[in-house]
Amino acid sequence: ETARLFADSGMIVLVCFISPFRDDRLFARQIHEASLLPFVEVFVDAPLAVAESRDPKGLYKLARGGKLKQFTGIDSPYEAPTNPDVHIHTSNSTVEESVNSIYNYLLSHGILPAASGSPDGGALVDLIVPEVNRSAKMDEARSLPSLKIGTVDLQWVQVLSEGWASPLRGFMREEEYLQSLHFRSLRLPDKSVVNMAIPIVLSCSTQDQERLAGQAAIALVRKNGDHIAILRSPEFYPHRKEERIAKTYGTVDGGHPVIKHIQRSGEWLVGGELEVLSRIHHNDTLDEYRLTPAELRQEFARRGADAVYAFQLRNPIHNGHALLIQETRKALLEMGYKNPVLWLSPLGGWTKDDDVPLDVRIHQHLEVMAAGILPNESTVLSIFPSPMSYAGPVEVQWHAKARKNGGANFYIVGRDTAGIKNSEGSDLYDSRHGKMVLRNAPGLENLNILPFKVAAYDKKAGKMDFFNESRADDFLFVSGTQLREFARSGREPPPGFMVPGGWKVLSDHYNSLSLMERLKLKDVSVQDALITLAGGG
Repeated sequence: ETARLFADSGMIVLVCFISPFRDDRLFARQIHEASLLPFVEVFVDAPLAVAESRDPKGLYKLARGGKLKQFTGIDSPYEAPTNPDVHIHTSNSTVEESVNSIYNYLLSHGILPAASGSPDGGALVDLIVPEVNRSAKMDEARSLPSLKIGTVDLQWVQVLSEGWASPLRGFMREEEYLQSLHFRSLRLPDKSVVNMAIPIVLSCSTQDQERLAGQAAIALVRKNGDHIAILRSPEFYPHRKEERIAKTYGTVDGGHPVIKHIQRSGEWLVGGELEVLSRIHHNDTLDEYRLTPAELRQEFARRGADAVYAFQLRNPIHNGHALLIQETRKALLEMGYKNPVLWLSPLGGWTKDDDVPLDVRIHQHLEVMAAGILPNESTVLSIFPSPMSYAGPVEVQWHAKARKNGGANFYIVGRDTAGIKNSEGSDLYDSRHGKMVLRNAPGLENLNILPFKVAAYDKKAGKMDFFNESRADDFLFVSGTQLREFARSGREPPPGFMVPGGWKVLSDHYNSLSLMERLKLKDVSVQDALITLAGGG
């Protein structure tokens, strides 16, 4: 009753009694819920032997010697919770892991405040099997019929397992797929709508469909034999590729790299709920920069953020980007926010061959941060694990929705962030349409969209500045292709275009590539390659 009174005044109350009897705990829950107050039952689960080993006062010893009567676990029963809200296994979890489990529950259920509010569906999805159950689930997975998955499939498993696509709990079933494909959203049981612009699906061959249809569960296995996840109650449905391609990309251009991949994929899609056997690690020295949405929300709260503004990148940071970030922070401070935090959010999944590799981009970003042109004390660098779809305004919605789930409440929309050229070399999408679509996208009403102000190199000032149409001839636009050409040829970009340390990372990467690798990236012409191979230069 005392806890209820404090909770009714707006406080969060921690009650650390052992509370061994179910009826007492049920009564406490009922009086809170009768007052429309949240009640969270945390089962701090420690075997009796472990509890005795942690007994600094020697109370268990006294109880076993008969000197303490009615001692819980010795001569008085402990009725374990049957359905606790949070279950902490303290015998095989560290203090930090235990605290994080409780903290993430409170954060994801809106009990602790977050800068961005609740994720889609009200709570972050976590599909990763707890450590205490992992061995049994792994044994089950090894006993199940299996379906092999590729690298991009694995990236989608990571996206789903960590909650980026909340409230989605696995690869889309047919009804979810059709909603995503035709409405760009999902309608939840409470009739609310969440954005879901990109179908997250898993394809398989007819041979696999015939082999696995009717199974209660199947294991998802990498080509190297590693068991990744269990897919429950799998639902197989036809993969209508042309419809999926046309609705998602607005074209059926076979030169588009993802369209080409879809056309070559299986004739069936399979959906179902996932249990991911362990957190996906890449072991590429970058895992420390791969925070989950729950970890990001915790980090933003730790820093005391009252606004989180996310900036997606799949290119190196130049001083024009830095100028935009600085201006955004200034604008947020002028709006009254006291501690806006930047989430520098490079895309970390599959990208096309001529994009700058992730490891190069991360090291380049770190050099930019080291140079001090970003607000480093209030910047979080964390990778977004999704693969690219290059689907223009459709994909921009997915990028924004995932950052919302990750804790952002402001999102900087770049210029043509998910664009690509068509087979004729023209822009497939209008670079303005991403930000225009986001203003009215269903399910993203609570995400504040910050339009990308175009920056270019001001030749008169010798630095990056926002483009001024009244003196357009004074500005130089440097494309990604030109940047690669500068790096490959040993030329320097214009002074003030990029911090020297960041440019060196980029230049060193392209100088390290072999001739054939450069030819593949179109950073050298076929004619020049043949001359070089013939010994002519």
